[in-house]
Amino acid sequence: MSGAISSYATRHVQALFGAMGRLARAPLATLLTMLVIGVALALPAGMGLLVENLRSAAGTLSNAVDFTVHFKLGTPIERVRQIAASAQERAGVESAAVTTADDALAEFKRLSGFGDALSALEDNPLPHHIVVRPAITSSPADVESLRRYFTAFPEVEIVQLDLDWIRRLHALLDVFRRALWVVVSVLGLGVLAVIGNTIRLEIQQRRAEIEVTKLVGGSNAFVRRPFLYTGLLYGLGGALLAALIVYGGIAYLDEAVGELSAQYGSHFQLAGLGNQGIGQLVAVGMVLGWLGAFISTGKHLRQIEPRA
Repeated sequence: MSGAISSYATRHVQALFGAMGRLARAPLATLLTMLVIGVALALPAGMGLLVENLRSAAGTLSNAVDFTVHFKLGTPIERVRQIAASAQERAGVESAAVTTADDALAEFKRLSGFGDALSALEDNPLPHHIVVRPAITSSPADVESLRRYFTAFPEVEIVQLDLDWIRRLHALLDVFRRALWVVVSVLGLGVLAVIGNTIRLEIQQRRAEIEVTKLVGGSNAFVRRPFLYTGLLYGLGGALLAALIVYGGIAYLDEAVGELSAQYGSHFQLAGLGNQGIGQLVAVGMVLGWLGAFISTGKHLRQIEPRA
């Protein structure tokens, strides 16, 4: 039993090294094919990174979706803090910061430039308020639910919320996600077509060799094996090139994105694929390579039979 397993493994190793040798003997053609595959894989990988970075940026600039709960004048600060503490325990709330009327007035004096004029006021016209920051994962419906929650308190005067901006942000991310799946599907079929056509041409070039192999008793599985490894190697090489392309694109854009985020008081930087992303990209490339080779060999090897 162990001998049969060893023999089976040896045949696979021989097929793998044979495929590597054939690719190495045509380096330019191999590189061009892998480059086409790399570009096809880099586009959806880059779009996926774009969506994730946009979501991350939305979290980094999350004050863009903060909203303010203004209380009626005369509301005790203890009641405001009680409501803020209760809200902090709700799902979907990242923070609920209390600003007292005195703190709000002091900040307004500092920022407005009318400090002396405002000091002449006998009473503080500003109310206590809470600045609520929804969780990064909150949808527009979740934020609207939070708005209704605060509005229900009789002490609340008004909830200042730009829900339209939140809806536009989530709608934009949803469009990108849907577009990503379209691009993945189309370019995935493109990779299958490129690898399938490349394997078909190699099968035609080795037609005589395949006929002889079948004539001496080689099965379709035996003949197919080196072509499957060729497809795997094409997918692997294309995926590594795709990772390199994405890395170059991120490096090129990172400085400009950093300067843009600095204008909004953020230190956001583009995230790359990381080890997990590269692993997923390699796995997808190898699966597409194997599948393209499997489909092509299944169709074309049946058409080649030794002549009588």
